[in-house]
Amino acid sequence: MLTLPALFRSRPDTFPSHGPLLAAERVAMVVGDRRILDGVDMQVEPGQIVTLIGPNGAGKTTLLKVLLGLVSPTGGQVLRQPGLRIGYMPQRIQVDEILPITVRRFLGLGGRFPKDRLARVLAEVGCAHLLEQPVQSVSGGEMQRILLARALLREPRLLVLDEPAQGVDVAGQGEVFQLIARLRDRYGCGVLMVSHELHLVMAAADSVICLNQHVCCTGKPDVVSRDPAYLKLFGKTMPAGMALYTHHHDHRHDLHGDVVEFDGPPGRGCPGAEAHRHHG
Repeated sequence: MLTLPALFRSRPDTFPSHGPLLAAERVAMVVGDRRILDGVDMQVEPGQIVTLIGPNGAGKTTLLKVLLGLVSPTGGQVLRQPGLRIGYMPQRIQVDEILPITVRRFLGLGGRFPKDRLARVLAEVGCAHLLEQPVQSVSGGEMQRILLARALLREPRLLVLDEPAQGVDVAGQGEVFQLIARLRDRYGCGVLMVSHELHLVMAAADSVICLNQHVCCTGKPDVVSRDPAYLKLFGKTMPAGMALYTHHHDHRHDLHGDVVEFDGPPGRGCPGAEAHRHHG
């Protein structure tokens, strides 16, 4: 399991403060005679949700480790803004069933935080009522939100989320991605996300990177979904009756999803920053 302190052990080259938050330039990783990554270029801008997709064995986890500074690439380089604060949400975490620990104590394992701050970040992810509950008693969806709250405690400029809907039922998956979009709208942080929930992730992202050791295709979701390289890897993965929705961010949402600022023309409605389903 990746731990938050480990994210800051490496000292990669840095961008000027006005540039992208983080980028990979021709990143390669070779272990023995196996090439795991091959010339990967990518970047995450402030306020942008970038989704990394790819089949099993594509190198997604390795690329995350390289971007976070946990391992050094065998070729290329990683650039990040000076002093970039990263909040990392792991795919899963194991808590011993016999370990008596509340959600409040679990959140405090990464550092000393006032109780009111812990309560505030839990409220932001919709779990304020869980503060004093045993970790073992929460559901899979609640645990994902708790892990997201743990990442927010760092007040990150970049959120890195590894399978944020892991262990969440179908109904809850959409809620998780809606929450991520609302937090991005509120804080203006960049988001780098890995997920297998293709129809939800593709709809929620601003930019998609399709990885299979190298970058097969990249761009806006509606463009990537028609790319021959994407179709070769995934086929037609969109469920019947569902289409990709491209969300234009000319406004901000509050934590309930309501628009609080809007710069579009008068009379134009906003469907919200979430994965939208359009049924025919």
